[in-house]
Amino acid sequence: MVVLLGGYYLAAWIPWNGRQALLFDLPARKFYVLGLVLWPQDFFFLSWLLIIAALSLFFFTALAGRVWCGYACPQTVWTEAFLWMERLVEGRGPARRKLDAGPWTGNKLWRKTAKQALWIAFALWTGFTFVGYFTPIRALGPRVMALSLGGWETFWILFYGFATYGNAGFMREQVCKYMCPYARFQSAMFDRDTLVVSYDERRGEPRGSRARGADPRKLNLGSCIDCRMCVQVCPTGIDIRKGLQYECIACAACIDACDGVMDKMQYPRGLIRYSTQHAIEGHTTRVLRPRVIVYATLLTVLCGGSSRRCCCARRSIST
Repeated sequence: MVVLLGGYYLAAWIPWNGRQALLFDLPARKFYVLGLVLWPQDFFFLSWLLIIAALSLFFFTALAGRVWCGYACPQTVWTEAFLWMERLVEGRGPARRKLDAGPWTGNKLWRKTAKQALWIAFALWTGFTFVGYFTPIRALGPRVMALSLGGWETFWILFYGFATYGNAGFMREQVCKYMCPYARFQSAMFDRDTLVVSYDERRGEPRGSRARGADPRKLNLGSCIDCRMCVQVCPTGIDIRKGLQYECIACAACIDACDGVMDKMQYPRGLIRYSTQHAIEGHTTRVLRPRVIVYATLLTVLCGGSSRRCCCARRSIST
């Protein structure tokens, strides 16, 4: 979250030869990307980049499942930022539930107001940064302070800010479950050698409660104490012990929760872990598989061709 959001909010402020390093100047029909200037006739670079991005998504999905969803998707990253602000003001889950269920007191009113103020300010800053990639951000800031923005700039700051506020503050993982098409077709890129969040059924079953430190073998039980912590922390509300489900976004919250319980029970970690179905079943995992090789080959060809075209474009610009 820190790395990705830091890059988004800071990249617009980086100078480059007397101008903004990343600037998409629509009125002048010029896109500045570091030392490269792209014109409308260079839009095939954008198509090329989108094809590379799609193939990269397929490649990493075949290798590591929904690692994009769990760690790099903007919906996940901004939601984590909003959750962090919520925890900062209202506390963790039990404290928030207690606050929500309690009467409206001065403390509750202050905390709810402070959370909303943080969310709104962060969302507006997000919209401001977005517009700053299309209008020089160093000139945009003083105009915002002077309330002298144009109509379109005002619209996009408010629109993008509202979208961030709604998606990350309220809809959250519902976007992943019901609106994102990737959740529906990503299973087509999985196989039994794909790295996914997995529950070790052979080690965990049969489930059952027991005293801390009790030997599960003497009780004819597995390592799972059926505490349901993995379900409680899951942002999409699934039970990973029932197997891989399309709602799983591979955020690994269940892994962290289960490892904490295993530590308290003095059991080895890894009852829930990143693994492959073949590894869970005791077989060898194959990394180099036909689909992985095909994706890697196509990515290599496309990236090599893109680099060559960019070099040619730079030479023509300098000429």
